Amino acid sequence: MNPFNFNTRFLFSVLLFWLAILLPFFLHAQTATLRGFVYDKSDGEPVIFANVYFIGTGIGSATDANGYYSITNIPPGDYSLTVSYLGYDTLRIPFTFRAGQVITRSLYITKSAIELQAVEISAEKQAAQTEVRTSVITITPKQIKQLPTVGGEPEIAQYLQVLPGVIFTGDQGGQLYIRGGTPIQNKVLLDGMTVYNPFHSIGLFSVFDSDIIRTCDVYTGGFNAEYGDRVSSVMDIKTRDGNKKRFAGKLSANPFTSKLLIEGPIRKYSEDNPGSITYILSAKSSYLKESSKLFYPYNFNSDGKIISSPGGLPYTFNDFYGKLSVNSASGSRVNFFGFNFIDRVNYQFISDLRWNSYGFGSNFILVPALSPLLVDGNFSYSKYDISLQEADGKLRASSITGFNAALNFSYFSSKNELKYWLEVAGFSTDFEFYNSANRYINEPNNTTELAGFLRYQWTVGQFIFEPSFRLQYYASFPYTSPEPRLGIKYNATDNIRIKFGGGLYSQNLFSAVSDRDVVNLFYGFLSGPFQSRLQDSVYFIAGGDTLAYERKHGLQTARHAILGFEYDLGTRITMTLEGYYKKFTQLTNLNRNKIFDDIDQYKDKPYYQRLNFIIETGDAYGFDFVLKYDYKRWYVWAVYSQSYVTRFDGLILYPPHFDRRHNVNLVASYNFGKDLTWEFDARWNYGSGFPFTKTAGFYEKISFEDINQNYLTANGELAYVYGPINDGRLPDYHRLDLTVKKKFFPSENSTLEVVASVVNAYNRQNIFYFDRIRYERVDQLPILPSFGISWSF
Repeated sequence: MNPFNFNTRFLFSVLLFWLAILLPFFLHAQTATLRGFVYDKSDGEPVIFANVYFIGTGIGSATDANGYYSITNIPPGDYSLTVSYLGYDTLRIPFTFRAGQVITRSLYITKSAIELQAVEISAEKQAAQTEVRTSVITITPKQIKQLPTVGGEPEIAQYLQVLPGVIFTGDQGGQLYIRGGTPIQNKVLLDGMTVYNPFHSIGLFSVFDSDIIRTCDVYTGGFNAEYGDRVSSVMDIKTRDGNKKRFAGKLSANPFTSKLLIEGPIRKYSEDNPGSITYILSAKSSYLKESSKLFYPYNFNSDGKIISSPGGLPYTFNDFYGKLSVNSASGSRVNFFGFNFIDRVNYQFISDLRWNSYGFGSNFILVPALSPLLVDGNFSYSKYDISLQEADGKLRASSITGFNAALNFSYFSSKNELKYWLEVAGFSTDFEFYNSANRYINEPNNTTELAGFLRYQWTVGQFIFEPSFRLQYYASFPYTSPEPRLGIKYNATDNIRIKFGGGLYSQNLFSAVSDRDVVNLFYGFLSGPFQSRLQDSVYFIAGGDTLAYERKHGLQTARHAILGFEYDLGTRITMTLEGYYKKFTQLTNLNRNKIFDDIDQYKDKPYYQRLNFIIETGDAYGFDFVLKYDYKRWYVWAVYSQSYVTRFDGLILYPPHFDRRHNVNLVASYNFGKDLTWEFDARWNYGSGFPFTKTAGFYEKISFEDINQNYLTANGELAYVYGPINDGRLPDYHRLDLTVKKKFFPSENSTLEVVASVVNAYNRQNIFYFDRIRYERVDQLPILPSFGISWSF
């Protein structure tokens, strides 16, 4: 083969590919472009997924999470623009376009005074038909409020537990495991800032105030190249702006927490001058340690076992968040924000756990006047410190500090979109602990990451293609990770859609706890060059045989493949079925087989007997079924998930402790009474038993700390012999939560809400784990009734 001819054909193919992508963006000179934002006329908040289109044509668009729309390739002429959204009056505006014209126009729609009986197409269905959206659930504040509350306040932590593919491990220190991924493999973003621990120690509460959330997108797998540095899932939370017209707020209290939210304009929004400057401040505090002495006269020991005690529940936390928003009349905007989350668990005379997380940042959207380009970007800094002081005085501490800066460019052409992104990030970790030989170990590391991605959404007939590519450079190794990803959707009919998503994923960060631990409130972080001190080969199972390949880096890596099916049963019922497979090709885990120090004296010993951390491989596969009904007074959400998760450390194939075979969530919400001021919410959860390691036997352990002692007469400690790893299964879990709400309206802008709720309504004794030494079972939380009141003004 002539190499010159091959290279010529290759370069020609590349040029044709880019010409096909970029040609539509050069053709806008022959046509016109209309873009801008759609806002709620009453408060200036963006309206998400509104339909913006020209009557009598096939030209139109839907707004995104910022309320932004863009209609390109408009032939010159006169048109009538229509804006429609469920619950709002339809807006119609005449437009005249010239060739090459770019018009930026903000549109304002008014909430309808008449309840609509039916609509031809909902905004949600519009998004489903025009975007790939494989394995992504968008959570809205309305949906969060339709779930039974803990203490009366809507809580996103509770809603995340009912999502398909999500496994929650417990009420105390419980974490979310998403389709086989551990918490460290799930990225959590708050307005672009990385949040390293989104849940408080008691497990019932998150660090987020649900009343300030605009949208929350949860990607359980197969996400596109816009997101990186995680191998399992992403949770992207965006907060709303403060009230643009008046001072407002909310005050609430219940036996668990109290909250104060205030917001308002520094510069008011008006129709004549739509530019505004607003603020929003939220403060949430728990006094459970004190209130539980009165309301819940039981306590928990360090193992989580319920005991009778006047000491109260040992959990306290405080959450603070603030945001300043500057909005221009053209739709360009800039936001400044910051947070501080604090948590403490104090088991008297046993241990003291504390963590503190804080951060600040800014993001912006720029709408150039004469270009179809949209520019947005962000910068953020965040820090997380956690420490655990044991009764023996030994300290375990971990700290991670990180920053992130990104710049994004988006082009829109008809139904197509081209997006590319440049990103730089860095973080430092510091981990200190005492190892099994009682030696103090300190592991500080620093790393920098550079990334760029390209994503193109291309609509051809009934198909939507979304190829994307991410190039991630890890400077601490150094190593460059190319990560191609692909999403496809086929609109088979108006009500049936088939979708696919998949790709390659990597991350640098890993945790300093073991996947075999049932519960561990202390969650440390490690990264960077430390990962180079791992075994040289990675082992996996294929066809029943153990095979190996040479390790080329210290990253955690994975491959995703997801196939899904969506079916609309009429206008009110939606059914989704997704099957998934995640191949974790390289995972870093704590080495539980270590018996020697990793020093020259023992360098001839096998790696699995001397290394602190080892590389494992793993598999996660299964399917999720979702049925949703949403109409008038009723909201019903039903989820069934079946999953299989395994890990292989080169010696043993085992299921991790979060491998739950069956998981069911049933949610129902019903509004009733005069003016629909009453609401009843219910949630029932069932989960098959988690794996656990059985006790094979007991023996007397002699410490031999005193070399002169007589081991024949010395009194030793009770010790036990483990059976095969996670060879047993705990009993099944199920729990019913109920809430009743009543709203009162003292004035036009004032709402008083009274809430009565109960967690674990029939007082199911769900096992947490089994105490081997005391030979006792440790249960989850018992029945927890509560009463709450809130005032919005």
